[in-house]
Amino acid sequence: MLPSHCLVIDFEATCCDRGTVPRERMEIIEVGAVMVETIGFQPVSEFQTFVRPVRHPRLTPFCTQLTSIGQAEVDAAPLFAEAMQSFKKWLYAYQDFVFCSWGDYDLKQLRQDCEFHRLPYPISAPHLNAKRRFAEAQGLSNKPGLADAVRQAGLSFSDTLHRGIDDARNIARLLPFVFGARSLKS
Repeated sequence: MLPSHCLVIDFEATCCDRGTVPRERMEIIEVGAVMVETIGFQPVSEFQTFVRPVRHPRLTPFCTQLTSIGQAEVDAAPLFAEAMQSFKKWLYAYQDFVFCSWGDYDLKQLRQDCEFHRLPYPISAPHLNAKRRFAEAQGLSNKPGLADAVRQAGLSFSDTLHRGIDDARNIARLLPFVFGARSLKS
């Protein structure tokens, strides 16, 4: 049975195209989340915050270009622990939800950051890989990236790709296709 809400999350993290920020040392720099009612798939609330990284406090040019997140934004942001406190305060206004993300990256990144900062994992709900579920529900042989899935659904990508809140909003728009309530245009 589907819960009453879907928590859609997308994280942006420190990164580099030259290998100076290894996968296991990436840190969340933006939390984007949208709470969506499962009846009608309407967004009811949003949460967004930047997060100040500590392992690699200087964003690489690649990271800034990819995410459009600037150094000043992360320098002025709360540290991970404070960001998670604000996130949990927002999140637990809702009781019955499933945690959705486009793939498993966001789940793994959150676990990694919680472990590094020695904080308890903040989400008690089960995780749903929306990318896999989208492909299954739509009978696709491959699992498309977010921008491709939006296009396949006959929609235009809204706002900026690789910005946490914008990606979360676009994933939320795909939920009817993820849960089989709508089919892709032929």
